Amino acid sequence: MDLLERLITIFAQNGYVAVFIALMICGAGLPLPEDVTLVAGGVIAGLGYANVHAMFALAMFGVLLGDTAIFLLGHHYGARMMRWRLVARVLTPARYAMVQEKFDRYGNRVLFFARFLPGMRTTIYVTAGATHRVSTLRFILIDTLAALISVPFWVYLGYLGANNHTWLMTWMQRSQNSLWLLVGLVLLVLLLLWWRHRRRRADGC
Repeated sequence: MDLLERLITIFAQNGYVAVFIALMICGAGLPLPEDVTLVAGGVIAGLGYANVHAMFALAMFGVLLGDTAIFLLGHHYGARMMRWRLVARVLTPARYAMVQEKFDRYGNRVLFFARFLPGMRTTIYVTAGATHRVSTLRFILIDTLAALISVPFWVYLGYLGANNHTWLMTWMQRSQNSLWLLVGLVLLVLLLLWWRHRRRRADGC
């Protein structure tokens, strides 16, 4: 029985509380993939153990709470966290230095794209808090915009594939590329809306 099936069993037996706890574990950077957790939450909704829209709302809250907690730990404890044994396994000095360099080059855009980089997400959020280069409110705003793409993608994918695990596993294998395509489409739409808004303002002058 693989991880997805184990999570489906646990979530079906314990409902929303189990999903929320699992998302907190994901947010802490422990080895539990967030995408698999979200898909499992969607699957139990598809099987009738939960409401899919309520699952999406719970998942959004859990993801944002976990991300913000990691950011605030970095904000309040900074580089001292790197001496904590549990943190040191995830946030090595080399990773910390690399993320700082990315912030210098790309600014807050790093925070947005971090949501789609499972192996680097926790490191980037801790570093963002530790460097004090972004306010808590701005962090939550950027993280929310990114989560509005990733969270529904995984939850509703699980919901749609609840009764067809072969289809679900196929799309989970393809999903990272599909998710990046979705990110590109969303950014393109936002760019077009911004361009139209700017053109209308120019025409009105």
